[in-house]
Amino acid sequence: MLRTLEVRTGSKTEFVDLTARIQEVVRESGVSDGVCHVFVPHTTAGVTINENADPSVQADILMVLNKLISDREPYRHLEGNSPAHIKASLVGPQITVPISGGRLLLGTWQGVFFCEFDGPRSRRVHLKVCAG
Repeated sequence: MLRTLEVRTGSKTEFVDLTARIQEVVRESGVSDGVCHVFVPHTTAGVTINENADPSVQADILMVLNKLISDREPYRHLEGNSPAHIKASLVGPQITVPISGGRLLLGTWQGVFFCEFDGPRSRRVHLKVCAG
């Protein structure tokens, strides 16, 4: 089963918790045991798994990424979004989450986040749910 989620971001950089939406796709798929591949087809965005109980964790991650990858460097890329490309490369465009008992096999505090680095924009996230 392949499904595409639409994600609308409202800030230049932000994390959007997709856990519940992805879990709903897994439920609809009927797959009890397998994997869910999550892929972001954008060069200035990514996806990660991290804590979803305390939103300050996402704010802290973005704060450090923004400090490490300054927008004040003499980048050559003419669009002016080189920092977003670098952040997306570091975070990565895909994750795979095991499915067990029809549920994403995440830890107690884990969630799946779309990572926006060049917003605000309308984005897509592709999900592939596979039995196995």
